[in-house]
Amino acid sequence: MRRGIAATALVASLALAATACGGDSDSGDKAGGPVTITWWDTSNATNEAPTYKALVKEFEAANKDIKVNFVNVPFDQAQNKFDTAAGSKGAPDVLRSEVGWTPAFAKKGFFLPLDGTEALAEQDKFKSNLLEQAKYEGKTYGVPFTTDTLAFVYNKALFAKAGVEAPKTWDDLKKAAATIKAKTGVDGYWGSTAGYYAQPFLYGEGTDMVDAEAKKITIKSAEATKGYSTWLSLFEGKGLHKADVTADAYAHIQDAFVNGKVASIIQGPWEITNFYKGSAFKDKNNLGIATVPAGSAGKAGAPTGGHNLSVYAGSSKDKQEAALKFVKFMTSAKAQETIALKNSTLPTRDDAYTEQVKADPGIAGYQTVLSAAQPRPALPEYSSLWGPMDDELPQIASGKESLDKGLSDAEAAFTKLVPDFSK
Repeated sequence: MRRGIAATALVASLALAATACGGDSDSGDKAGGPVTITWWDTSNATNEAPTYKALVKEFEAANKDIKVNFVNVPFDQAQNKFDTAAGSKGAPDVLRSEVGWTPAFAKKGFFLPLDGTEALAEQDKFKSNLLEQAKYEGKTYGVPFTTDTLAFVYNKALFAKAGVEAPKTWDDLKKAAATIKAKTGVDGYWGSTAGYYAQPFLYGEGTDMVDAEAKKITIKSAEATKGYSTWLSLFEGKGLHKADVTADAYAHIQDAFVNGKVASIIQGPWEITNFYKGSAFKDKNNLGIATVPAGSAGKAGAPTGGHNLSVYAGSSKDKQEAALKFVKFMTSAKAQETIALKNSTLPTRDDAYTEQVKADPGIAGYQTVLSAAQPRPALPEYSSLWGPMDDELPQIASGKESLDKGLSDAEAAFTKLVPDFSK
């Protein structure tokens, strides 16, 4: 999943204005002719969308009575665009919805419940934890389409040259980074200042930004403060790259890693294809993938991410029926296998992890860390909490704010996003 930082800028926003309306109009459908549905795909336009376009053509060939209007919407714009469109008119019939958006849109009544529909006819084939993330108040509002989590990714050759192994704890990482710097001249680790990438440090202390069940904001708890203190400590020291708080930080970190200028980073499987394009990973087997290091509570894990395919509740009945058939096709074992092989993304159903799929070392590696992935709470506002963290963490990492001040400001922002939560 793109966390609003790796979204494609290749698709002009004018394409949306020219898009046929999904749920508010049947003007494109002639009596007795094919039903036209609109799908907003939010994937990378270069690396992923071509595969989806090919599958759309395959679906249309097998379903002559349905046409699919494929629109690739930049990920970092899609949530607001859909929110606006669904609240007025012009929403697509199908949305590739980031898992964090699903409960939020379901709460607003924008998504159709899918329980008992054709789209979930093979419900038992999907990973149960991913189905749970597609639910809101007991009903399922999306079919898992792609899944991901963060992992500790490293350059095996540099680690071997330094005589170190993948770290089990953050303290291990500090020691390994110093050794790698001494033995190879390359920084051992480069961390991110984005809120999503700091999440494993909270999990390592057994906490989260909020306690959804207790309806309590925990961003300034002793455990959270300790987690962020560890995160902050990884920007200073031998072999630890200083914080990059520029607008292009994501690209800088990624470029350094794929070209062997830094030995390890925290990253998700959406970058597998780009890893292989770098000089350091021409041999795909040089890519090391491990569970993120554990914190002082002995826990290791990262957020479960990914996307669901959801159907717009405001579409006409014939469009909804066509959309349900389309969603079933796109999430079938065959389609999931094709997507994995072409895009190097992780399938959401076990029967799509064929031997051919697992032959990709990137997919095989990330599959091993999925068991440590932590599902997000079914809180509609949860994904919006990373916004304040994206504002505050760079300020903290650059030394412009103290950790206490930054977390206090984040806490104040949270009180507006979840006003019924206590501190």
